[in-house]
Amino acid sequence: MSKRDYYDVLGVNKNANSDELKSAYRKLAVKYHPDKNPGDKAAEDKFKEASEAYGVLSDKSKKENYDNFGHAAFENGGGGQGGFGGFSGADFSDIFEDFFGDFGGGGRRSSRGRNANNRGSDLRYDLSISLEEAYSGKKQNIQFSTSEKCNTCKGNGSKAGSSPDRCSYCGGNGKIRSNQGFFTVQQTCPQCAGSGEEITNPCSDCNGQGNKQTSKKISVTIPKGVDDGTRIRLAGKGEAGVRGGAAGDLYLFINVKSHELFKRSDVNLFFEFPISIADAALGTTIEIPTIDGKKAKIKIPDGTQEGKQFRLKGKGMPFMRRGDYGDLYVKVKTEVPISLNKEQKDLLERFRKIENEKSNPSIKKFFQKAKSFWNN
Repeated sequence: MSKRDYYDVLGVNKNANSDELKSAYRKLAVKYHPDKNPGDKAAEDKFKEASEAYGVLSDKSKKENYDNFGHAAFENGGGGQGGFGGFSGADFSDIFEDFFGDFGGGGRRSSRGRNANNRGSDLRYDLSISLEEAYSGKKQNIQFSTSEKCNTCKGNGSKAGSSPDRCSYCGGNGKIRSNQGFFTVQQTCPQCAGSGEEITNPCSDCNGQGNKQTSKKISVTIPKGVDDGTRIRLAGKGEAGVRGGAAGDLYLFINVKSHELFKRSDVNLFFEFPISIADAALGTTIEIPTIDGKKAKIKIPDGTQEGKQFRLKGKGMPFMRRGDYGDLYVKVKTEVPISLNKEQKDLLERFRKIENEKSNPSIKKFFQKAKSFWNN
């Protein structure tokens, strides 16, 4: 079976530069890698085919021979065929370093610096606030346990007057290479955690860690309009990195406590307002509380039915980082009086005798439907 054109295999044209070649190969390698397709012979063959193509096209001299003579350039011991053995000029390490973390299943970081693996841990802080505080925003001091740079050794982990030595395991590279089947994998050095250094004369205050556990107090700003479950990231406020590594981040998780009057949905607020039967029938003006601590008036027209909802525009919660507000919805709840005295009962009895069907259109409509049901 004849070999496919290497450019076709990678899906690029003959004028593709090294970055385009690398990007094309990376996509195919991630898609067809054996670790992601266990037992899939077709995927394994495509992975090998893509790697072979990249091994040739990423090497300047082999690419030139291939462009001039095609696959014939590598026949009869010309190199470049037969798996990965002939790809001495190809650099796969940075490609596999990019996506090998995916095979391990645990969120990797894209940072490539020498001290990337020494980055401090992220921290979480749960903060409960009231609905009123979520409305107005607030500043609050919080205190939490974390690690900070050791003042004695200034974070390098070594005793005063000494400095870290080159790591004896990786030779100061911070990386080690190992053969994994048909290709070479570059991994972080397990002894120095990628720093390229090892502590031979550790600081007595931090035992060579460069950090010390401490209690930290900072002021945080909660913006207007935060909702329950909002996450706020404070960059660099997490644990200090190890021996020069970057600090982690602090994440505030906001819990907005339930309110005794208002219920929230996004930026809108809702609550029920009880009124008497007389006010619902005759109409009235009510005064209601608003979340900003003020009051607002609503005119209740005569004949207002149970469940009628009134909207007060702009009386809800603020949009985060915007100047406008949601709305407040007030639902009327008609309350039937209990424990009536004799005078109240007499008045209602008189009212019941003189009222007619025009006063209760819903009742009339219901009994019309019921009568039709019974007749059928």
